[in-house]
Amino acid sequence: MSLTSLSSPVSGAAALGMALTALAMVLTPGPNMIYLVSRSISQGRAAGLISLVGTGIGFVLYMLMANLGLAVVFVAVPWLFIGFKAAGVLYLAYLAWQALRTGGRGVFDVRDIPRDSPARLFHMGLVTNLLNPKAAIMYLTLIPQFIDPSRGHPAVQGLSLGSLQIAVSLTVNALIVIAAGAIAAFLEQRPSWATMQRRITGTLLGAVALLLAREVPARARV
Repeated sequence: MSLTSLSSPVSGAAALGMALTALAMVLTPGPNMIYLVSRSISQGRAAGLISLVGTGIGFVLYMLMANLGLAVVFVAVPWLFIGFKAAGVLYLAYLAWQALRTGGRGVFDVRDIPRDSPARLFHMGLVTNLLNPKAAIMYLTLIPQFIDPSRGHPAVQGLSLGSLQIAVSLTVNALIVIAAGAIAAFLEQRPSWATMQRRITGTLLGAVALLLAREVPARARV
């Protein structure tokens, strides 16, 4: 067996870029984060972690649907692949602006919500993620940014990158769920820290958008 066959389907640079993008995305306030943190503060860590399991299943479903369905289309219609990559860059730039603008929303700006059963917590975590535009755009437009046409089939690379994104997102979300109450109380007393978090996240997203903009013209091929 050759060393090529044993190599990773994605390059180290692509894996690092995907991990950094996933980290910046998960730290940008959205439906998933707001729901998980609100649930954890209102009903406890266990409720937040059960909800997170549902969120994780939603990520897996998105990953499978996007990669198994879009890989062939991207190869057959190169301009569509390029269009999705361009849309991903624009979305990252939009998220960066949302985080950096005056009055941007912080991760821990939450509301109290009613207590629910474990089954409903799982269901709501799943539904929240399936209806989350950030999750859809992650798989439809951002992951294609890191697919290298020279390294093999796009679906294999997409599944590898998607698995990395899920690992980063679930790990960060789990840590935030566990510490949600303490972090919320800390930031409530120190609003300048919440502002700093938004600025750091926005800067990271903007930097990734600029780097990926150079790769937009690349085509997908088997």
